[in-house]
Amino acid sequence: MAMRFKWFLALAVFSSLISFAKFSHCEGSNWATPDQYIHACYSDLPSLFGDRGMVDNAWPYSSETKSVEYPVITGLVMYVTSFVAHSPISYFNLNAILLALIFIGMLLVVRKIRPQFAYLVPIAPAMIASLYINWDLWAIITMMLSIYWFDRKQYLYSALALSISISTKFLPVFLLLPIVFILWRQNKIKEILKYLLVTSTLWIAINAPIALTTPTGWWRFYKLNMERQADWGSLWLALQQLGLGLTNLNYLAILVLLIGMTSVAIFLFELKFTPSLASVAFIVLSVVMIASKVYSPQYVLWLTPLAAIALTNKKDLHAFWIWQIAETMYHVAIWQHLALVTNAHFGLPQGGYALITVIRIAATAYLVGTLVKRALQARNTQGSLLDLLFEASKPYP
Repeated sequence: MAMRFKWFLALAVFSSLISFAKFSHCEGSNWATPDQYIHACYSDLPSLFGDRGMVDNAWPYSSETKSVEYPVITGLVMYVTSFVAHSPISYFNLNAILLALIFIGMLLVVRKIRPQFAYLVPIAPAMIASLYINWDLWAIITMMLSIYWFDRKQYLYSALALSISISTKFLPVFLLLPIVFILWRQNKIKEILKYLLVTSTLWIAINAPIALTTPTGWWRFYKLNMERQADWGSLWLALQQLGLGLTNLNYLAILVLLIGMTSVAIFLFELKFTPSLASVAFIVLSVVMIASKVYSPQYVLWLTPLAAIALTNKKDLHAFWIWQIAETMYHVAIWQHLALVTNAHFGLPQGGYALITVIRIAATAYLVGTLVKRALQARNTQGSLLDLLFEASKPYP
């Protein structure tokens, strides 16, 4: 049974305030290091205000070396809000208010998609702990809208929302895999072409003005991601910290990603029914994040609402909470390890941080496995693969 709307809205507001209280400690110390790590209140919002020229209202992509490491819509948000706020504290507070409103709006979308489990998102501890780390919620709400509209067969709106989300943070591009699969299973080949055309055309329209006028700054985000070495939170860094040296990391990460995406495709083909995008989006993005060369602390903001809409059975709630506990452990671990790295008198040593990273990844894999197992309980046992591919989909509730 879904929570009543007024109580759900009150819970959403309360969660955003609790998160703000967690981050507000750093305002008193002006986000000094290592204090911001010791108290787990680090945020890109005030940090990049000075480091990326927002304090001077600089165009986010004008510098070849210090352009913002975000796609263009996030850069525009950073730029526009810099004209309203003129100090790190006011800049943080203004953006935090906007993020709180987006968080509440995103929760309402989750409630539309999966009302019986929507309450999990505003009470998830790792979610609450991470709300104001950066601007990712701007991309997450449009991703959730895209999923909502897609499963209601409003493909044009979904494609437009997904393109905006990809232009805000590139991660949602991986949802095109299940989107294409679902439409193909429904024998909607023309819809596949339309969806891809709309998504790519709008993405180009949004990005072209910046890419053409400040190409080096615009490309910096993509360049950094391609050249990135084993970074915080990744399986690859954890293995290095535990003494397992890896060579050709870029190729290895791509190989693992391809294996992961192939495994997801095989899983989708094994299903007896055509799944909703809501039910498989968590699986897809979790696989991407496990293979990635970085797992930023705010990535849990992406996965928590996707986990809530993927759940279909109360028996699987234990896997959700095991995963949330592991994510919360990691949230504490990353900041305490960074505190030690930045010369705090105490903190989490490298070995402990690597171990908790592995635990987080294992908990994510466990939740993915639980969802896959639940879906495969209805596995097709008769008929050919061709028959399976064009089976009619279940209607979205």
